[in-house]
Amino acid sequence: MTDEFDVIVIGAGPAGENAAARAVRGGLTAAIVEDRLAGGECSYWACIPSKALLRPIDLAAEVGRVPGMSLGPLEVSKVLARRDEAVSHYNDSGQVEWIKNVPIEFVRGRGRLDGVKRVLVTTQDGQETTERVLTARHAVVLATGSTALVPPVPGLAEAKPWTSHEVTAAQAVPERLVVIGGGVVACEMAQAMHGLGARQTTVLVRGGSLLAKMEPFAGELLAESFADAGIDVRTRTDVLRVERPEPGGKVTVHLSDGPPLEADELLVATGRVPATAGLGLETVGLAGGRSVEVDDSMRATDVEGGWLYAIGDVNGRALLTHMGKYQARICGDVIAARANGGDDTLPAMRDIADGYGAPQVVFTDPQICAVGLTEAAARKAGFPVRVVEYDLAKVTGAYLLGDGYRGRANAVVDEERRVLLGVTFAGSAVAELLHAATIAVTAEVPLDRLWHAVPSFPTVSEIWLRLLEEGLGL
Repeated sequence: MTDEFDVIVIGAGPAGENAAARAVRGGLTAAIVEDRLAGGECSYWACIPSKALLRPIDLAAEVGRVPGMSLGPLEVSKVLARRDEAVSHYNDSGQVEWIKNVPIEFVRGRGRLDGVKRVLVTTQDGQETTERVLTARHAVVLATGSTALVPPVPGLAEAKPWTSHEVTAAQAVPERLVVIGGGVVACEMAQAMHGLGARQTTVLVRGGSLLAKMEPFAGELLAESFADAGIDVRTRTDVLRVERPEPGGKVTVHLSDGPPLEADELLVATGRVPATAGLGLETVGLAGGRSVEVDDSMRATDVEGGWLYAIGDVNGRALLTHMGKYQARICGDVIAARANGGDDTLPAMRDIADGYGAPQVVFTDPQICAVGLTEAAARKAGFPVRVVEYDLAKVTGAYLLGDGYRGRANAVVDEERRVLLGVTFAGSAVAELLHAATIAVTAEVPLDRLWHAVPSFPTVSEIWLRLLEEGLGL
């Protein structure tokens, strides 16, 4: 086997795979190193399994709002079985075959930097450890993603709590579940587990609301939905210590206010940290344990020679799979262009979307989705802001989805340039509205032009007309 390639990628998640594939498309040779499953966190322990678990909950809620229709109890075993199918039963053979067919050489093992353009791959086979050194002619790409953050609460780490990794792979649903955190993972998995049978689900939030990084109304609507479903949300609550005397036994969570909580399982969803530990960053003059700073071509800014790149969660720009893949496309194209002596200054070879604010969907009921800046962020950045809100329930298409529809739309407008800075939707089935908003925000479509994009009737997308007519006077 050859040990020299044009490009070496460490990490075979969606970002790493896309970067290697784009480099190969540009005429280069590539190897990709992975010590776990090819396909990465997203495919097996995050995006794919979490949405497979959430879909039945979402569909049951939608059907329940339509008069004359109802669903019986969910068959949890079948939901978990479909989740297992969605993650290919944690078998990556199909993904490895795809990588090899690109063609990219797949190297199974733990990869770490070992100096300039060098990657040391360690493979453990039983008691035997083997090492292989790969060298890159042009570039090494770090695509190792991130890991769950477990806060330094006394007893918490020792209690072996669930993180996103364990909850999405759960083979049984606990009757009593405590969730620490109020972000996307905490909200999605609290609703999924509760819907699948966690009869007592408690969400503990240090701050004052759910989804604090989004527009306030989004967290408020979700909190109402949680309350209706029987999920107990406690804001401004600190966890003082955690006790779990027996491995896998009952867990006791001591709080800053109120009596302790006893549960069968504890989920920690308080954020992510870049997976740079043990990556050998110190061998190229970088500090480990933090994200790798990059420029808009994804090249590491503090490494001499310009040969090191970092994409996806590991660079800390936007911890979202689709943004990691976007960065990967840029990265692979840039590396190929530079290797071939071509022009790498084209806008398509630079990260532009991050500057506008990454699109994101929270797959709860109601769905929450947003792109661009919130009102608070826009005002902080000094934009001349006007905010328009509209009750989604007043749109005919939303009414037809079912009785008791609750939802809201919000648009943040730059009054000087008359373009959208950000858009947020909250309501049933709003996720498919997001890409239109993403185009409007990132393309900076003038509002006077956007008014001529006629929404079909009767669809929920008629919200665009209502925002423009009533809120913007068009």
